Amino acid sequence: MAKAVVGVIGASQCNPQEYEMAYQLGRGIARLGALLVCGGLGGVMEAASKGAREEGGLVIGIIPQSNPGEANPYVTVAVATGMGHARNSIIVNTAQVLVAVGGEYGTLSEIALALKGGKAVLGLDTWDIPGVIRVSSVEETLRTLEGLLR
Repeated sequence: MAKAVVGVIGASQCNPQEYEMAYQLGRGIARLGALLVCGGLGGVMEAASKGAREEGGLVIGIIPQSNPGEANPYVTVAVATGMGHARNSIIVNTAQVLVAVGGEYGTLSEIALALKGGKAVLGLDTWDIPGVIRVSSVEETLRTLEGLLR
């Protein structure tokens, strides 16, 4: 049976609070036994990757560049797309559920693609968009994820 795949989306530059939330989220995703998929770069993506790896989890980084060496050091498998922001579609389609932590316009595009594709999106300190399941803490996010992945 294939493992569940959770996408963590957010900006490549984030504030310390967002970094800590993403880090704890990555740890929790690994403890749930799920794979983490993200954009593989810095900020929220790096924090979630670091948390997951420190818990023994696997991290798939779908990076916009052509060189897999440009992924953050916590990515287990770097998928170098050479596609720029178009790689957001791959992240969304790979994940069963997505969690947005903060974010900028790239995150907004991923949220839109996910909702358009009928995927569940949890929003932790991100835009208030119809269809996004608002969560107020990492703990609530992980409880909600666990229920959605069953």
